Amino acid sequence: MTTTYSGPAKLTLVDGACISGMVSLSTNQRGGINGWSGTFRPDEITTDLRNAGEGLQLELPYDRVGTVDVTGMRKLLATQLLISLTGRSPAPF
Repeated sequence: MTTTYSGPAKLTLVDGACISGMVSLSTNQRGGINGWSGTFRPDEITTDLRNAGEGLQLELPYDRVGTVDVTGMRKLLATQLLISLTGRSPAPF
């Protein structure tokens, strides 16, 4: 069974900076391992965001929060970035 969430979210960096954006997440159950992952498209791109790594907080509406690691980044357009995330805590959706 797969659960998904797509919509607004805030990514809190290790230094406490919050970046708003849109997220698309889903749970995955492969080989008996439960987990979740997805992508985050930030509204703004900062140097700290480009250097983001592990232990970030992803906040969804209604104060639902999960811990995530950045697993990749790629440019979509000259001004857009797509960040791949993997959950480290129970899925907040």
